[in-house]
Amino acid sequence: MRHEVRETERRAPIVPADAARLVRQGVALTVERSPQRAFPLAQYVDAGCAVAAPGSWTEAPEGEFVVGLKELPDEPAVLTHRHIYFGHAYKGQRGATALLRRFTEGGGSLYDLEYLADAAGRRLAAFGYWAGYTGAALAVLHHRGTLTAPLRPLSKETLDEALGAWAGTSLPKALVIGALGRCGRGACEALKAAGVEPTRWDVAETLSLDRPALLDHDILVNTVLVNGPTPPFLTTELLRSAPRRLSVVADVTCDVTSEHNVLPIYDTTTSWQEPARRVDDTGPVPVDLIAIDNLPALLPREASTAFSAELTPHLLTLGEPGEPWLRALRAFHSACAANGLGSERIHG
Repeated sequence: MRHEVRETERRAPIVPADAARLVRQGVALTVERSPQRAFPLAQYVDAGCAVAAPGSWTEAPEGEFVVGLKELPDEPAVLTHRHIYFGHAYKGQRGATALLRRFTEGGGSLYDLEYLADAAGRRLAAFGYWAGYTGAALAVLHHRGTLTAPLRPLSKETLDEALGAWAGTSLPKALVIGALGRCGRGACEALKAAGVEPTRWDVAETLSLDRPALLDHDILVNTVLVNGPTPPFLTTELLRSAPRRLSVVADVTCDVTSEHNVLPIYDTTTSWQEPARRVDDTGPVPVDLIAIDNLPALLPREASTAFSAELTPHLLTLGEPGEPWLRALRAFHSACAANGLGSERIHG
């Protein structure tokens, strides 16, 4: 399990309790030291894990499984290992071809966690609930004027206390798109913790989107991740030309660099240092955007514990990969082919 190079990333794909389970089942697990991980290294040592320096996965034997969450460092230029993480490289995202080329030239492979799914395409390990929860929570706090930067990791208890502290202010009208999914359910629960009963839209409502109704909300939380061409939910032209009360958009999916982005009102994500950014000020109220691509890291312990519980049973099958891992590998091969990259040297 590698150290995460992003300074704001405090989550772990495997928590100490599940690391102990893997070790008991005969898995040799090495954990890199990490100064920001929410779980102390000593707990992994107690679980029976070996310890390595940050970034030392590059020296592991070729074909070793390397588990992480977010982006890899820019070096080495070619990748020889089997990486398990969220690669965000299969839908035409910025830098996708360059990343895939690193794998094909080195003979490594990517088991993208977004594509670790069952036969129906449902993801088997996801941070969706906590992404939705934190995205909606930040939207509420920003609408209230109490969101401060830079953001800091905290507990759900602390976040819920902040959500409940309305101090007499009026409640906003909020809309969650994708409300029936894991991410959408998390967003709805955060809004309810703030005393807001959200409008809930899902597939039926987005088939023929009522944009005037969308614009008649103070807060929009988008939790829909699409994999094919879809008419945009919201555009800059619409923000500037139609009557609206909308003032805060939280795009939990952050699919901004994908050709299938359903919120083409921005071209770069926001950050822990700048969680909200103005995207329009031509209407009766300005519109601010929250689009942080590692939202669950704000609740690192809760999010990691839930994700690790889902992932661990599948890690136990890596020795003889089952169908979910094979599907993830096939998705990688397909993405390489779509980008004109050969995969003859790739590990299976």
